[in-house]
Amino acid sequence: MAQYNRREFMQATATSLFMGSVKVPALPVSGPAMGEPSGAYVRSNPEGKSWEVGNALVQRDIRFDAKLGLYTEKWQHKVTGSNFIASALRHPGRGGEFSFHADGELVAGWHGAEWELVEAKTEKLHPSGELLAIHLRRLDKPLDVTAFYAIYESHPVVQKWISITNRGSEVVTLSHLSFESVGIRPGSADVLQASAFYASEPREIFLTGRVDDTAVLERNSLTGEGFVAMNGAPGYTKRTELTGWGDGVQLMYDTDLFPFERRLKPGETFMSARSSIAFFCEGKGFADGRWVMPTYTSQILMKKGASYQPRWIYNTWEPFQRGISREIALDLIAAAGRMGMDVFTIDDGWQAEYGENAINLRSFPNGLEEIQAAVEKSGMRLGLWTPLAAISTKTAVYKEHPEWVCEDREGKLKVTGTAAGSSVVMCLATDYRDVAAKRISDLIGRYHLAYVKIDLTTVFNAYGEAPGCYAEGHYHLTWAESLERIYEGIQYVTDRIYEDHPDVLLDLTFELWGQKHLIDYGLLAAGDLDWLSNVDDREQGAAGPRQARTLLYLRSLAIPSETMLIGNLQAEMPSLEERLVTAMASGPLFLGDLRKLTPQQQSWYGEKIQWFKALRREISLTEGFFPLGDWKQPGGACWDGYARLSRGGEGIIALFKNHAQIDRLVVRLPVFPDGAFRVRSVMSGRETGTLSGESFRKGVQISIPEGQRVEVLEIRK
Repeated sequence: MAQYNRREFMQATATSLFMGSVKVPALPVSGPAMGEPSGAYVRSNPEGKSWEVGNALVQRDIRFDAKLGLYTEKWQHKVTGSNFIASALRHPGRGGEFSFHADGELVAGWHGAEWELVEAKTEKLHPSGELLAIHLRRLDKPLDVTAFYAIYESHPVVQKWISITNRGSEVVTLSHLSFESVGIRPGSADVLQASAFYASEPREIFLTGRVDDTAVLERNSLTGEGFVAMNGAPGYTKRTELTGWGDGVQLMYDTDLFPFERRLKPGETFMSARSSIAFFCEGKGFADGRWVMPTYTSQILMKKGASYQPRWIYNTWEPFQRGISREIALDLIAAAGRMGMDVFTIDDGWQAEYGENAINLRSFPNGLEEIQAAVEKSGMRLGLWTPLAAISTKTAVYKEHPEWVCEDREGKLKVTGTAAGSSVVMCLATDYRDVAAKRISDLIGRYHLAYVKIDLTTVFNAYGEAPGCYAEGHYHLTWAESLERIYEGIQYVTDRIYEDHPDVLLDLTFELWGQKHLIDYGLLAAGDLDWLSNVDDREQGAAGPRQARTLLYLRSLAIPSETMLIGNLQAEMPSLEERLVTAMASGPLFLGDLRKLTPQQQSWYGEKIQWFKALRREISLTEGFFPLGDWKQPGGACWDGYARLSRGGEGIIALFKNHAQIDRLVVRLPVFPDGAFRVRSVMSGRETGTLSGESFRKGVQISIPEGQRVEVLEIRK
C-alpha cells in the first residue's frame, strides 16, 4: 500500500474540500479481523446542520446551532451502548469543539451567534475511511475555521483537527489554541480514574498533562470502560486537560510554560495538530485497549502504516563513538551481515564537520563509497548519523549566514555541547531549513541510504540548555512563536526529504525532539522512528536491557512499539538471549563491538533474527501488545515479559525470569481470541503442545528450564 506524509494529507484535504479537486491521498487503514464490524460513514441530516461520524464501533453526532454554535451532542461507544456525552456537560467551555485567542480575544466554537455555517463537505479516505469538514465563518472578524473529523473502519476512534484562515488585511496572532474540546466521560465522577504519562501512570481526574503526557486515559472503575485522548502537538508545546472533576477533555497547545503563539499573515492558513480519542472496554475482546491502541496507532498514526516491516539496525556509536574508522567498520560489516542485520549505521565520526557532507578522510581515507559497497555486498543497506541544527562554525552555511543562528535571551548566539565540542544551533524558522533538507536529501541519494539518524538540539535541549530563539528577523516574531515555528521547521525538512526519498527511514532522536526518552504523535507525524534513549549497557551490572524494557513497557499502550529505537544495547554483552529478545519487542537495534562475538554466536543471532523476520512478514505483530509480569518497573527479583499478537492470536510470548526464584510462570491473557494454537519454544526448538484460546484467557503455566533465564514461545494456529 502506498504511504503518504501526514502534513501533505492535511494540506491536500483542506485544499480539495474548499478550493478544488485535489485528490486526497489514502491513509493506511486496517481491514476487518475475526468477524469484526467495519464500514466508516459520515451522514448529514436534511437541513445540513447535523452530522453522524461513525462506524460499527463508535458514532459521534455533531451539530451546528445558530445560538449554541458547534458542539458534539452524542458520542456513543457501540460496543457497549454507552453515550459518553452527559447532557449536563453541554454548556459553554466544556463542549464547544475548539477555542483560541485571536489578538488576545477569545474565539470559540460555542459562540453560536458569532458564526456562520459556510458549508460542510465529506470525502472518502480510500479505501475505508471518511472525512467530514465543517467550514465556519466568523461574522465579526475576518477569520474562517474548518473543523475536520476523520473516521476509519474497524477503529473505535475519531480523529479531529482544525484549520484557521486569516481573511483580513492585517496580521492576526493566535494563542491559547484548543483543537479538541468535548464534554465526554465514561461514568459519574465518583467512579472515574485517570492515567497520564503514555496512559500508564495513575493520576487524579482533574489533570493538566504536559510534555510526557502524550496520551491521557480516563476509565470507569466499575465497568472498565473509558477513552484514551491522544494529543498530536509536538514536544513541550502539548497540553491536555481533563477539565474540572470529570467535566470533559481538551487537547490543546500549551498556554503558560511553553506558550503557543502563531502569527497568521493575510490569506494564510494554520493547520493545527491532530487529536485522536479512542474508546475501549477492558476485558471485552477486541474492545480492550491493548488491542484498540496498538492497532490504531500502528495502522493510522505510524507514517509507514500497517505494511511496514521493521529493519534490524546496527549502529557504531558505542563503543566506538567518534573513533570509528575504515578498518573497524569493515570488520563490523562482516559480522553484522552474518547476524542478519538489515542496516549498518555509522554514527558520529564519518563527517569532517557537523553540518556538511564532506567525509572525515583521516578515518575513511577512501571515502564512504568503499563502506557502502561492503555493506551492500553483505546484504545490508547503509545508514548514517547527521545533526540537523547543531553545526560547526567552520561550515560554509554558518559563515555565509550567521543571521540564521538562534539567539538566547541576551542576544548571544546559541551554542550547544556535542561530542565534537561546542556547536552553534541554527534556527529552523529561517531559510536554513531549505539548506538542511537539501544536505540530508543529497546524503541519502549519494550513498543509497536506507536510514538516517537525525540528531542533536533543535528547539529544546534534553540536558538543560534554554529553549527557543530570541533572534530578530526570523520567521518568528517572538520567543514564544519560535517554539511552534521550529517544530514546523523540523516537519518542513522531513517533508522535503520524503518528497525525494519516500522509502527512507528517518529517525528523529529524543535529543532532537528535546526531552529525555520522549516520543509523541507529533514526532510520528514528522518521522518514522525515535532513538528514544541511551541506556547504559557497557558492563555487567549496568542498567542494560531491563531498563530498556521499562522504557518500552511504559509507552507500549500509547506508542507503536516498532517506532521506538532503544539504544544502547551491546550485542556482545551476556546474556545474548536477553538482549535479542528485548530488541524483538521494539524497533530492533544493536550496538557494541561485534568483533567480540564468536562465529558461533554471530550465527546464533543470524538464525534467530531470520526466524523473527519470517514470522513478522507472515503475522501482523503490531495489532496487540501486552506487557506481562512485573512490567511497570521490572526488577531483579520478579519476572517480566510481553506478548506481541495478531488479532488471530498468533505471535510470540517473551518471558524474562531475571533473578526470580521460581520454576514456573503463569501467563494470563484475558482477551486472547478463540481457537486452537500450536506452541513452540524458540529458544530450545521443542514443541510444547496445543493450547486453546480459553487456556490463555484462564492462564497457562510455563516452565523455564534451570539455567535458562529467557524464553520465547511462538504461537501459531
